[in-house]
Amino acid sequence: MLFRLMLGRVLVVLVLIGGIVSCSESEASGLAGDPNSIGDPSQGQALIQKLGCGSCHDIPGIIGAHGMVGPPLTRMASRQYVAGVLRNTPENMVHWLRFPQKVVPGNAMPNLGISNRDAQNIAAYLATLK
Repeated sequence: MLFRLMLGRVLVVLVLIGGIVSCSESEASGLAGDPNSIGDPSQGQALIQKLGCGSCHDIPGIIGAHGMVGPPLTRMASRQYVAGVLRNTPENMVHWLRFPQKVVPGNAMPNLGISNRDAQNIAAYLATLK
């Protein structure tokens, strides 16, 4: 159990320093394919601004989003994994956004109480970041 917890924390550190593995566009098509099938990217962009995600992340298209706590979200749609442990699919992105502490306990991303619909909209915006 302790080993799994430590492994999870190591993975979070790798994510935080930008150690997310990239993949081809075809592998990331779940996110990069049709962002509107997930939610509304423009609403997601507004939510990202409203929630202050840029205080921890560097996020293209978000004014003032130059945070250095979490990983930069540049090219998020082209990445193979979310949080270093979940395949980068729309469903997994929504799950991560809603329950980051369940996915990787003790990681730096707080549970923000995001609704499913808001998480879908945020995931749709992140899917535009190719």
